[in-house]
Formats: sequence, C-alpha cells, structure tokens
Amino acid sequence: MRWRTWGWRGRTGFDKVDLSTRGMLYGLVWIAVLVQVLMSVTRPVRGAAPTALIALAIVLAVAHGVCGTALTARGLATYLGRGATDRRLVAVTAVSLVANTAAVLALADCTGMREFPEPGYAFSACVVPFSCAFVLIVPGWVSVLQQAAVSAAMSTAVGLLDGGSALVAATFLATAFGGGMMAVATRTSAWTLSVMWKLREAKDMEARLAVAEERLRFGRDMHDVLGRNLAVIALKGELAVELAQRGNPAAVDQMVEVMRIARASQQEVRDVVRGYREADLSTELAGAQGVLRAAGIACAVEGGEGRPLPAPVQSALGWVVREAATNVLRHGDPRRCTIRLRASAGAVVLEVENDGALRAGSEPGGTGAGGSGLAGLRERLRALDGSLDAGPAGNGLFRLTAEIPLPRTAAALVEERR
Repeated sequence: MRWRTWGWRGRTGFDKVDLSTRGMLYGLVWIAVLVQVLMSVTRPVRGAAPTALIALAIVLAVAHGVCGTALTARGLATYLGRGATDRRLVAVTAVSLVANTAAVLALADCTGMREFPEPGYAFSACVVPFSCAFVLIVPGWVSVLQQAAVSAAMSTAVGLLDGGSALVAATFLATAFGGGMMAVATRTSAWTLSVMWKLREAKDMEARLAVAEERLRFGRDMHDVLGRNLAVIALKGELAVELAQRGNPAAVDQMVEVMRIARASQQEVRDVVRGYREADLSTELAGAQGVLRAAGIACAVEGGEGRPLPAPVQSALGWVVREAATNVLRHGDPRRCTIRLRASAGAVVLEVENDGALRAGSEPGGTGAGGSGLAGLRERLRALDGSLDAGPAGNGLFRLTAEIPLPRTAAALVEERR
C-alpha cells in the first residue's frame, strides 16, 4: 500500500505520464539486451562457441544497455530542453555498440553464419540501445543516416563472413526496420512528453497569473481605501494649519475630523487585510468558473442563482469560492470541478468538489493567521457562526464545504421564495 501511494497512486496525471514514458524508453533498451543475451546462450551457440566468448558477449550486451540507458536519459533531457548531452557519453555508447556488435559477429562466426539463430533479430537488438538514445539528440535526418550506415556495416560484415546474399539482405532489412521503428517510437514518446511539459508549464503559469491578479486586486483595494482618505486628511490638515495661524478656533474642529478619518482608515485597512470587505457571490462564482475553464478544467455551478442571502453571508461565501478556485489551480491536478450552493430555511451550504489529487508536498491553502488560506476562511466564517471542512471525499475527490447559519429574517425570506 505504501508503494502504491508514493510510487504510482500518489503521483499526479503528468507525473504518471512522465514515469510511464521513461519506463517505456528504458524498457526498450533492456528488452533488446535481453533478446541478445538469450540468443547468445542458445544451443547452437553454446555448443560451438567458447564459454569465455559467450560470457564476454553477455557482459558487452549488458554494458551497452547501461550506456544506452544513461544516454537515453541525457538525450531525453536534451530533447525537452532541460540539459545538454555529454559528447563523451555519446562516444562511449558508440564504442560499446561496436564492441557489442563485434562480439555477436564472433559468436556467429563460431557457429557458422547460416547456423546462427535468427541473426537478423540479434543484430537488430545490438542497434536498439544506441539508436533509441541517438535519435533524441540529433535531427531526424542525421538519425536516418546513422541507422542506414549501421545497417549497411552490419550487412557487409555478414557478407564477409560468408552469410550469403539472402542473409545479407535479411540482416539489412532487420536492422534498418527494427532499429528504425524503435527510434520512431522513442522520438514520438519524447514528443508526447514535451507536449505534457508545456501543458504543465502553462498550468503553472496560469496559477502564477491568478496569484498576481489577486495581488493586483489587493493593491487596488488598498488604493481605493487609502487614496481618498489620505487626500482628505492632507486637505483638512492644510486647512487646520491655516486656521490655526489665523487664530481661528475652527482649526480644532478640522483636526478632530482628521483624527476621525484616520481612525476610519485604520479600520478599513484592517478589513482589507483580513478579507472582510464585501465580495459579490454571483461575481465570484462566474469568475471562478471562467478561470477554471480557461485552465482546461470543466467547472459546473449548481444552485447559484437567485438566492436572497444577506450581504455578510454573500461576502464570506464569495471569499470561499475565490480561495477554493485558487487552491484548485495551484495545488491540484483535476479534470472537473463542481460548485454547489444550497440554501434552506436555517443555513446556506457551499461545496467545492474536484477530482484532482494534491501534488506531493503541497497543502490546500495557507495556514497562516490574519486572513490567508483555509485558516483565513475559517476566521471569516467563524465571525458568522459558520464552519469550514476540507479534505478527501473518497473516489479520488477533494471536497471543501462551508456552512453558514442564516439569520431568522433571511431564513424566512428564503422559505418564502422557495
């Protein structure tokens, strides 16, 4: 259970694609090594070739697999634009290809080329570890030329070992077609992974833009709160100075007004920082739906029309919708999200449910005090005797539920309009 949680089930959709793609590419390399090893220990070879040569061929095949796996990893990073390929590693892998091929040719020469079991498969298996990696670090036409040159060299070697024209042709076709198909599969898989990387980067950028937009909104709120009040304080302060210089007692009244505006500004700033400014619920629902759909997440809003809710309740639920949508973008990997709003005679309940597992090491919302994340939402709802619950809901779902009791007057109004 622990392995499934952290090894596969605990991964996001992108991480699963990344892991399966890399596993497939490395698997191609080691399947080719396994084919070569099995053909090196079959009965005709085992009876005609020296044991030392067979062992050497197996060791060279495994060494070629190790080099091919390392070069594939580097080549994939190069293809995705996340690193450069070490030329020394390319050279070492090419040398291992030559040594591995020479060992297989030596085994075939010992048994007789015509008696060697399925030489086309054996030589094609020799090519795969290098070709699957080389296709990731060079243009496509260079890979085609490399594949053709290797196939021609192998078929020529078979001809020199008296393999006959039919076996020469079969070797060329097997190495060219087999290695070429593996190279195409590798390049296609790497292209698919690169598209997934770009999608993930776009989604992360979407989340960062959402955060930046929230900061801009906060900055606008602060400007709206302080800009006008500071201008009034400055004007009244200048007027109080002029009146005081003239000995007019009205200067005291102006300074009292300055003090009142300053205290009101302090309270308004606290309201902005703590998030207690009124937010329109219908606007927040429409905004969350638009942002999530723009990020490729299907979002449905159920029961969000025509609810006669008090302004404080709408404001608190508006902040819940905004924070929940931000958490879905930043911390989840969902395909769909559903927002449900239910109002009864006694309470209003808001549910935000999505099917995305949380990314490893992330937390849905902050935990700091003073109005950030889920802790801030709980403070807002607690002021209205409300509650907030968030956590997994089974079947891969994550659900956030906010409930606020309605005052009697509002509850009666809701009951009348139902």
